[in-house]
Amino acid sequence: METISFDALSALQREQAGAVLVHALAHAPSAWRDMAEAREEVGKFFHDPERLAIAALDGDRLIGWIGGIRHSEFGWELHPLVVDPPRQGRGVGTLLVGALEDEARRAGACTIWLGSDDDFGGTNLFGVDLYPDVLGRLQALAPVSRHPITFYQRLGYAVVGVLPDVDGVGKHDILMAKRI
Repeated sequence: METISFDALSALQREQAGAVLVHALAHAPSAWRDMAEAREEVGKFFHDPERLAIAALDGDRLIGWIGGIRHSEFGWELHPLVVDPPRQGRGVGTLLVGALEDEARRAGACTIWLGSDDDFGGTNLFGVDLYPDVLGRLQALAPVSRHPITFYQRLGYAVVGVLPDVDGVGKHDILMAKRI
């Protein structure tokens, strides 16, 4: 397994990046639903100078990818991270996060942040009205099924906030960040 910049991808590998985006997030209602939407998202990483992406390859096959969006000189957003479902749990995501952190560090960034949507019932906050005590409710955050927050916590990311109802009532975006 190796990582390469999106700039080095073939046309076939770009299509594979779109397919992985759709399949890896099929459980999430707010994610990319079809290949047309996925192609558009993949294309943003080729045309926007504030975005970069790194792919994980097994031979010539793209098995996962990660995007980074420069929001400031010192802060980058991790968006998205996707791994082909049959390859999940085998270190691909960890490899990609490390590669993005290395790129951000070389560019002078101090922090990487991300939003981890719970629009599918992955945490105990799903379906809960977080108002008026949003931070109090956030302190009780816990996964109830396979939710990405546990993966990111293993990699040193901390929960730093929540955006209530951004994917619909009771469907929140959990904000995480890491000093790199």
